[in-house]
This record gives sequence, structure tokens and C-alpha cells, in this order.
Amino acid sequence: MKNFRRYRFHLTSLALATTLLTAAVPLGAGASTSPSATSVLKAAKTALSKVSGVHIVVTSKSGTVYSTVVVDIGKTSGVESVSSGLKKITITVTPTFAYLSGSSAGLSTIMGLTAAQIKKVGGNSIAMAAGTTPYTNFQKNLTSAVLLGMLPVSKGTTMKTGTHNNKKDYLLSWTTKASGTTPLTKSILAIASDKSSLPIKETISSTSGGGTTNFSNWGEQVNPKAPSASSIVTYKKVFG
Repeated sequence: MKNFRRYRFHLTSLALATTLLTAAVPLGAGASTSPSATSVLKAAKTALSKVSGVHIVVTSKSGTVYSTVVVDIGKTSGVESVSSGLKKITITVTPTFAYLSGSSAGLSTIMGLTAAQIKKVGGNSIAMAAGTTPYTNFQKNLTSAVLLGMLPVSKGTTMKTGTHNNKKDYLLSWTTKASGTTPLTKSILAIASDKSSLPIKETISSTSGGGTTNFSNWGEQVNPKAPSASSIVTYKKVFG
């Protein structure tokens, strides 16, 4: 079975392995010691392990190309829409199926479909049943378990207190080394200093461009509507 060339919205260090510290005290709730990058990350990890959903908007520029990614992540469902010029795709995950639709340019450039495969899709959505490899790949990326991977490791991360939305929040900064064709990037992640201890905004910059990720509606319930039966094409019909 074909593996999709997966477009990812930019959450840093997605492969990060963490140990949840469920006894950690939220830093905005009367922590007795001065916060550090390590303690802020611990509190954020605990908070992220408990949330049911979030709304994410990513705006980025690479060279002269602007892109927007809008994502709603829930416990068992999620939706991601990508728009970059003529390249557009939407991925919807429900507990039983995942669906992929998009423009010809989006299916080709972002997802890697061939012209013949795109012709089979037409204006429909590709349906992938729960338990299959393509479903699992999308489900992992668009449900709440992925959120813990958005945080950097504490080593190499520095912190200062900065004003954001008229209150003092924690600003975590780190650098990701260049690798292959990916240039060195610098990231700043704002974490709420109140009892929520949740991410607010991430800004990334590099020599080839940059982007901003805004987080809102923490705890939202995500219940996407599946495409109608008449607008669905099976994965097997497209890929054989």
C-alpha cells in the first residue's frame, strides 16, 4: 500500500519522547520557586496530557510562497486544511474513517498522488477505514496524543518572561540545527503563565522563511462531519 507524502503542520520535535509528570504543580497556581525552562516544560506537558482538543492556525512563508494550515485536534477526531496557492487539501479523521480531498495541485504536490490516481479521485474524498495503515498515520497526526510532541527538549532551551496578550507569559527559545536541505531554524514558544500552562503562540524563523502558529480553543470538542456516501471513493479504487 502506498504511503502518503505527509504534509505536517509545524509543531516542533514531534518525535520527542516524554514522561508525564502528573504531580507537577501548574506554575500559575502558586509555584514556590522561580520558574525555569525545565519547570515550565514539565507543567506544559502535564497540561497537554489532559486537554481534549485545540484549534491551531499556522501561517508560513517559504521563499515567496505563503501557506496557511488550519487544524482542529480532538481526542478521537480531527480536521486539517492546507492552502498554498492552488495547492489545497483537507484531511478529516473520525473514529471509523479518515478522508482526504483536495485540488489536483494539492493532491499531487502535497500528497504525492500521480495524475492517474488524481483522475480516479475526481472531486471526491478518498476514504480510509480504521485499522488500515493510511488511517493510522492520519489518526496519529490529528488526535490529541500528538500534542505532547510539540514541546522542545529542555536541553538547549532558554526561557524569559515576556508580555503577551497583556499578561506575563513564559517565552521558550531554542535552535534546531540544519539538516540536509532543511536550514537552521530559531523558535520561540509562548506558554501561558496562568494555571492553564498551555501554549499560546510559536514563531519560527530561518534563512528560507518562517511561520507563526497560534493556539486557541483549548479543550474544544471536535466532531467533524463525514463526506456523503455519494462523494466518497475507496482507497483501494485509487491505489489498487
